Amino acid sequence: MKIVDIETFAVPPRWLFCRVATDEGVVGWGEPILEGRADTVRAAVHELADYLVGQDPLRVEEHWQIMSKGGFYRGGPVLSSAVAGIDQALWDIAGQVYGAPVHALLGGPVRERVRMYTWVGGDEPAEIGDAVAEKVEQGFTAVKMNGSAVMSRIATAGEIDDALARLQAARDALGPSRDVAVDFHGRVSAANARRLLPLMEPLHPLFVEEPVLPEFDERLASLVAASSVPIAVGERYFDRHEFLGPLRAGVSVVQPDISHAGGISEVRRIAALAETCDAVLAPHCPLGPIALAASLQVAFATPNFLIQEQSLGIHYNVGNDLLDYLLDPSVFRFVDGHVERPLGPGLGIRIDEEAVRQADKVGHRWRSPVWRHEDGSFAEW
Repeated sequence: MKIVDIETFAVPPRWLFCRVATDEGVVGWGEPILEGRADTVRAAVHELADYLVGQDPLRVEEHWQIMSKGGFYRGGPVLSSAVAGIDQALWDIAGQVYGAPVHALLGGPVRERVRMYTWVGGDEPAEIGDAVAEKVEQGFTAVKMNGSAVMSRIATAGEIDDALARLQAARDALGPSRDVAVDFHGRVSAANARRLLPLMEPLHPLFVEEPVLPEFDERLASLVAASSVPIAVGERYFDRHEFLGPLRAGVSVVQPDISHAGGISEVRRIAALAETCDAVLAPHCPLGPIALAASLQVAFATPNFLIQEQSLGIHYNVGNDLLDYLLDPSVFRFVDGHVERPLGPGLGIRIDEEAVRQADKVGHRWRSPVWRHEDGSFAEW
């Protein structure tokens, strides 16, 4: 079997899909996207195609090594996202050839269902209580919310109180038996995080995500020591080496994105690394159906898995949503906030290729918003 073609499709609302075709008619799908940089990653995928066309698709690990390291210059979000999507597609092909879901190829399932969480509140959390109550009514047992909107570099008392009030509203709606995760989204300085984390302890967040920007990871150890709130990091890390320092600093949760951090091959290695530090895996995935399907395959084969993010109804999905490009959306049917183990071969989903090709004719130009402080200076989004 040989790879004969690699195509890419920019599909709304902000995703990029790739299709890897073989000379025996087996086709694999992946999602190589870096939000706001779809065209850049698309170019990188087609550069990697120069190597891949003509190769045996079943040599997944060899291709990962060459795509990641064979160009001399390594790493970074663009290359690792391109590799990630192709890697997903190659695993999809392998599962179809061997007649098994990817999680079976990774050693077999260690659970029968995966717990999911859903987003509430958008970028600027408001009316959190009502939004959380709606998700509880839908059966979810966990939600995630942004901890704040724009926050001053040294927060005012009012900003601190607002962040705590929103978390309190979520906790009141959830009760003690459900969970809320809080995403600081890099908007919170180390000084503000050090102040907020102890104040959040009585509300028992499942974890606080990205309490500081990745470039300030040297502050993580002090933040871990500042409170008992579990710290989560990883959506802006792109290979296992970047996780080593935070794990040594004592973070509790790692959040690699399977469409950014080298795909299935690398995320399973990141999970194993985390396991050696008594940390758990909660993959980042506010993306499309292929990324979610790939994340779930890892989740079902990973002992130290915690919970899975998913994007159904997320505020970024304007015009198109998670299920729109699937022939059978029931594979992502959530029951009591969980999804059952997929049994289909490969990634366990079937892509509506015609819908994807039509959507690519529309395309998208999604860009991250640019926020500013009251004085007009740049603010982290």
